[in-house]
Amino acid sequence: MNQHHGLLRTAPLQGETTSSLICRIASRYGMEAKALRSYWTWRNYPPGHDGGGARADAEVLLNAAGRQLLAGLCGVEEDVLARALSSWGQEDSKLSAGKNRVPAAAWRTGGARSPGQRRSAAACARPGARGRSCG
Repeated sequence: MNQHHGLLRTAPLQGETTSSLICRIASRYGMEAKALRSYWTWRNYPPGHDGGGARADAEVLLNAAGRQLLAGLCGVEEDVLARALSSWGQEDSKLSAGKNRVPAAAWRTGGARSPGQRRSAAACARPGARGRSCG
């Protein structure tokens, strides 16, 4: 697998969602989050509301190769991400073990989150979040 090392270091915030971190990395590089997310093979679609529109409580799970890719893009070690991102290391049945080392990701909704993650997502979505790129 090619290593993608970030030119700009983007440290995770304590309790941040992986989805939010991906959005912040994209923003640092002047990209849309959708463009950066194309670095991973997605096993499902982003959760949305019945009437359309993305859910603010969407979270991302990554396989081992996907976690390595994210660490490289951030320019930080995986243990730094493991301490900050509560979903780090969690697997989903949709994610392969990565036999061929393909970075893969799967979406999940906030209902599957811990209470701390739900509080973090709510803080991110509230008015006055000071332009933090969440999502």
